Amino acid sequence: MLTLSVVTPSFNQGRFIVRTIESVLGQGVPVEYVVMDGDSCDDTADHVKPYEGRLHFVSERDKGQTDAVNKGIAVTTGEIIGWLNSDDVYYPGAFQAVLEHFEANPECDVVYGMADHIDVNDGVIEPYPAEPFDMDRLEDTCFICQPALFFRRRVVARWGLPDVNLRYCMDYEYWLRLGLGGARFDFIPVKLAGSRFYPDTKTLGQRLQVHAEINSMMADTLGYVPDRWLANWAHALLRDSWGLKPERKSTTALISLFTLGASLWWNKGVSRTLWRTVRSWMGW
Repeated sequence: MLTLSVVTPSFNQGRFIVRTIESVLGQGVPVEYVVMDGDSCDDTADHVKPYEGRLHFVSERDKGQTDAVNKGIAVTTGEIIGWLNSDDVYYPGAFQAVLEHFEANPECDVVYGMADHIDVNDGVIEPYPAEPFDMDRLEDTCFICQPALFFRRRVVARWGLPDVNLRYCMDYEYWLRLGLGGARFDFIPVKLAGSRFYPDTKTLGQRLQVHAEINSMMADTLGYVPDRWLANWAHALLRDSWGLKPERKSTTALISLFTLGASLWWNKGVSRTLWRTVRSWMGW
């Protein structure tokens, strides 16, 4: 069977790290497991210590999450690579399902599956909106849940590592880079992982910054920002910076205005499609 390596970037996640580790080591499948910790000041090291000999733990200052992932990948040897954040979990049977698919499909570069958003107590909040792979669709929405994706080491050799300059959307940029480069993505309809969703996460706690980085990344990667991401940024601005509820009709004009402004900023103009969309919002 193919060999598997999993990398976990970690920083001050002592309250979750045991559940993350157990979800990796409890799969019943041989795995090379590396936890790259960014010199945490909480009790992470104490929680990891009982697993000595079953994983490789490194605790040192790094340049952030992406840097930790990249350093972890660099010290692993497995033919298949998984990346699991220190507050996420794999579901039982995930490794077996992924490895069997890779074995049966040697031309496949990337395998991803279904996932859930989970709360701090591992309760399911909602299913992650995963979809079969479509490159055009991926440009409009990130339907791939990061912990539910695995890739062959040859992907790194051909397309490089995740971008260390990105703080929020390094995974999304990587999927786009691989897809645009011609990598083959296979979707398997199996629940593989739980992605932690709570106020302290970067995705929820810093939504405006997240959307701003996504838009800049899209401009660099695609040469333009899709209309949907421009509108997402406008919604985040109204909700997080102004405290307004974007779903209210009274804020439609503001959403329209800021979506157009975002297009002028990132796309240096406004497309006919966006003009039509804004007009429909306003009832013109």
